[in-house]
Amino acid sequence: MKKSVFAHAGHGMSALLAALLAGCGGSGDTPAPTAKELEAACLDMPVKAALPATTLTAKYVAPGTRRPGTATTGDFLPGHCVITGSIDPRIGTDGKNYATGFELSLPDGWNGRFLYLGGGGNDGSLRDTSLSSSISIATPSPLGQGFAVVSTDAGHTGGSAAFGFDPQARIDHAYNAHDKTAVAAKALIGQRYGRRPDKSYFSGCSGGGRQGMMFSQRFPDYFDGITAGAPAMRVSSGATVAAMWNNLKLTSIAPKDGSGNRILSQAFSNDDLALTAKAINGACDAGDGAVDGMVNNVKACRFDPAILQCAGAKTAACLSAEQVGALKDVFGGPKNSAGQALYAGQPWDPGLAAPDWRNWALGTSTTATPNSRYNTLMVDALVNEFFTPPDPAFNPLAFDFDRDPARMAAFSAVYDTYADATLAAYRNRGGKLLFIHGMSDPIFSASDTLAYYDRLAANNGGLEATQSFARTFLVPGMNHCSGGPATDSFDSLQTMVNWVEKGIAPDTMAAKAAPSNVYFPNRSRPLCAYPKFAKYQGSGSIEDAASFACVAN
Repeated sequence: MKKSVFAHAGHGMSALLAALLAGCGGSGDTPAPTAKELEAACLDMPVKAALPATTLTAKYVAPGTRRPGTATTGDFLPGHCVITGSIDPRIGTDGKNYATGFELSLPDGWNGRFLYLGGGGNDGSLRDTSLSSSISIATPSPLGQGFAVVSTDAGHTGGSAAFGFDPQARIDHAYNAHDKTAVAAKALIGQRYGRRPDKSYFSGCSGGGRQGMMFSQRFPDYFDGITAGAPAMRVSSGATVAAMWNNLKLTSIAPKDGSGNRILSQAFSNDDLALTAKAINGACDAGDGAVDGMVNNVKACRFDPAILQCAGAKTAACLSAEQVGALKDVFGGPKNSAGQALYAGQPWDPGLAAPDWRNWALGTSTTATPNSRYNTLMVDALVNEFFTPPDPAFNPLAFDFDRDPARMAAFSAVYDTYADATLAAYRNRGGKLLFIHGMSDPIFSASDTLAYYDRLAANNGGLEATQSFARTFLVPGMNHCSGGPATDSFDSLQTMVNWVEKGIAPDTMAAKAAPSNVYFPNRSRPLCAYPKFAKYQGSGSIEDAASFACVAN
């Protein structure tokens, strides 16, 4: 059998491996490994790996030949080995092929750190491991910094939730595929470098945020730091119910086509949403000391859309009574016939006028066939995975808020992560946790994350004690994971590294709006650890973070 150039490292390190870990620079009389040696070591990994029921392929990417993602400018990536794996291939009860797929990138100059990139949506594809997490978009490529980086398809291929007909695929998507991926990645890291990671990190948003919370509960010893953006902690029992509620309320007021069918996207025009956003700013913007189009003091925001209701016929300067009622229903959250809340409502924030809010709630279809993500992504997940058993013919506009949530309870017990609001094992092993949530997220409510965080604090001796291991950062104006009138570009990964490795607990995170942001390009703000918010100090440019400080109400 062909032997890897690292095959004799054993419990010690070969001179070549020591040079590799030193950043390929060599030291003393130890020569740096050549490009051919590095490539040979990479291509030899599938031969040497002893992972059960796993097929591996390897590809070596020479330094200076590729940039992160599809970038055509900027820094090149270092040399690295890309391992693509398939674990436990099988034929499901639905006759389809299943396996846990993963992609692991191993840089030549490893910094001793491991990063697991969370997925999103219904998963089903491998996230490009040359990129950063979707909740850390200002981060330079972690692979480029020397992290070993892995992603997974969560046990199936394709973006549809039709895999929900296979019971094992449901379990794999919930947690099993992630366990397998993390274990396999760490074993391969050990093979490549002669030792396991010094520190391990998870970062993800949306479904990736749920995955991070799953790791903190089911596998609390896997990661030293977990960043959970817009965590879908109640996706199969709460947020999806809210999506059906919002879809019903918005569809019910939409104008009809010639055949009497409602056109969801026209329930609110872009001008209607802009009018509402302006009114929210009028009510809440100045609460942070600056009239700047952002609502930073979120706890003090009070808004009633009734102030926009037309006295007579609908005009561009007001909203119809039906529109006002729909906004109250959507932002109030779903309820059953007894008035019991089924999920948190949405906080009032001017980001509702941004494109991503429309994409989720209203869509852009000019016909009676809606294309909102409530109707595509969320209905797909509901009928194929979240309902037990699946019910693919279900009409989402017929959702029964008294009876249908019970059909989601069985899978929620496996999939959702809101029930454990103590995290004792993760806390006790020294793990750190960052929540990050946009205030204008149209699918996973920031209010739900705050409610969870308040429960976490109550179960861990209060806010101060809880902030020793878990902190929450709200992003005013931000839609789902990014976008909107927000400073949505920040380096949450480095923030977490500083906390885990240097003991620097984050009170603030530096954030900017991208140059391409149509609302306020290049604006900077401090993001503040909840319950503090960024308050203008009375002098200096409102575009500059230096003019703001984090304060409590």
